[in-house]
Amino acid sequence: MARFRTWVGIALAGALSVSLAACSSTGGKRAEDARKAAAAQGRAAVNTPRWTFAMITHSGDGDTFWDIVQSGAEQAAVKDNINFLYSHDDEAQQQAQLVDAAVDKKVDGIIVTLAKPDAMKAAVARAEKAGIPVITVNSGSEESKAFGALTHIGQDETIAGEAVGDELNQRGKKKALCVLHEQGNVGHEQRCDGVAKTFRGTLRKLYVNGTNMPDVQSAIEAKLQADRSIDAVVTLGAPYADTAVKARTDAGSKAEVDTFDLNAKVAASLENGTLGFAVDQQPYLQGYQAVDLLWLYKYNGDVLGGGKPVLTGPQIITKDQASALAEYTERGTR
Repeated sequence: MARFRTWVGIALAGALSVSLAACSSTGGKRAEDARKAAAAQGRAAVNTPRWTFAMITHSGDGDTFWDIVQSGAEQAAVKDNINFLYSHDDEAQQQAQLVDAAVDKKVDGIIVTLAKPDAMKAAVARAEKAGIPVITVNSGSEESKAFGALTHIGQDETIAGEAVGDELNQRGKKKALCVLHEQGNVGHEQRCDGVAKTFRGTLRKLYVNGTNMPDVQSAIEAKLQADRSIDAVVTLGAPYADTAVKARTDAGSKAEVDTFDLNAKVAASLENGTLGFAVDQQPYLQGYQAVDLLWLYKYNGDVLGGGKPVLTGPQIITKDQASALAEYTERGTR
């Protein structure tokens, strides 16, 4: 809480100082820009060529997290006059084939996730050889630069895990279960390993089949029944938090359920106390920034990050902050 309030205070102070400076020196321009934005009503705000950008992610079907990423990308695409193509597959080889297909279409830019980097390396190299700029998002920050991407946008998964470990310590937790719903996903391993790095208690990993929610629930329930000393369950994605809560109820456990990522249901569960806290990596921003940065690169040769990832998280969200974010989660942007 103290860390969050400090961060918010700094952010608001910075925003206020920028706002005051802008009002005093460029108020007329800001007003004109606002009028132009209102007049655009979903039309492009620029007159640059209508480039085609493809985003290929490792998302499975029905994953609300990736709906938010896609929403951000689509919004930026409208603004930047981009023809935006989105595809996904949770099987790494199929995802690589989708990248190959985008290369064959001779798109002007590619946005890709590297959840299973070894399977994606050749496809990304093919895009680079074809002269297509690539930006990686969400997963694969450590491999992004080596693979030739312009930059990586997302949260550092190890740092995010460490933040969770710190939060569990502050809450007095002693034994935690980290639920990994996609085996082979390097980002998920980094999250749990990050938790273990800072958590002063005992951490156990539980691998589940994330495509089968009843199995996920059964696996968590069995662990909680077998070990009553588990006082925290950490899920690595918002859709799995509710499943963990159901497992906790059926197991008769009092373990706190915490999660990575945010959506409307998680925000509501934080507010009513069903969940303890969530780690937000701002998926809308990942999609929006990826498209925007590709456009900036095509238009002006701009690259952000200075060779380092552009971080969109982590931010610990608790009950006290959840209500303020409810409006954004309901519209699908947080």
